[in-house]
Amino acid sequence: MFPTLTRRRAAAAALTAALLVPLAACGKADEKPSAGSTPGSASASAEPQAANLTVLAASSLTDVFKAAGEAYQKAHPGTKITFSFAGSQELAAQVKQGAPADALVTADTKTMDGLKAETGEPTIIAKNRLVIATGKGNPFKVDELRDLADTKLKVVLAAPEVPVGRYSKQILDAQKIEVKPVSQEPNVRAVLSKVELGEADAGLVYKTDSAKSGDKVVTVDIPDEQNAVASYPAATLKQSKNTEAAAAFVAWLSTPEAQKILQDAGFQKV
Repeated sequence: MFPTLTRRRAAAAALTAALLVPLAACGKADEKPSAGSTPGSASASAEPQAANLTVLAASSLTDVFKAAGEAYQKAHPGTKITFSFAGSQELAAQVKQGAPADALVTADTKTMDGLKAETGEPTIIAKNRLVIATGKGNPFKVDELRDLADTKLKVVLAAPEVPVGRYSKQILDAQKIEVKPVSQEPNVRAVLSKVELGEADAGLVYKTDSAKSGDKVVTVDIPDEQNAVASYPAATLKQSKNTEAAAAFVAWLSTPEAQKILQDAGFQKV
């Protein structure tokens, strides 16, 4: 009797197990991956959260970054970018003083290198060259760098601690040209403004800035062998409270879309 009962119970248990296996399999097949996940992975990489970013940028980027900022905001709804433009040396001072900002773009690598403790790893996003900007119509017939040594000319340069001022000194010293400027300005825009207003006869500025002046100034190109190349590094700031969003913007500056905007404005290809 007892052996027969035991066999019946074993058979019932086996039948129950056989019925439960397909039910469990169906339950797993009906499970759907959670939002943001992909087969074979726990979750997909997410778009950085929207944020209000403050970007400190060299004065020579004023016009092109306004266009770049609009393009970025359009492609990243919810993200707002506020730019603060000034000479690179002024921006460096702001960073060291702890000014609230998320990213920095300077007009030279020297300034950025001096901020290694405050920034992430920089990336060169653009290059530029210098030109001579002369008054409307070029009344003094300035044709080359050596003409700037004429004491009859009122020449204005950027201060030597400003990147464009440092580049100007570099190319003038290389050609052994002595220029006595009537003033030394805090950024390239101030130099250009002096020439545009007729307060100076000539000045050394970036090619991209001179191009924006239209017929207010005459641009005289400087041969490559006598010129200097200005490099623009971009980096996130360690003090940023929006690290992911700041890193996303800095990375975007090297994308084809951003590079086209920069090159259309006259900046050289990196």
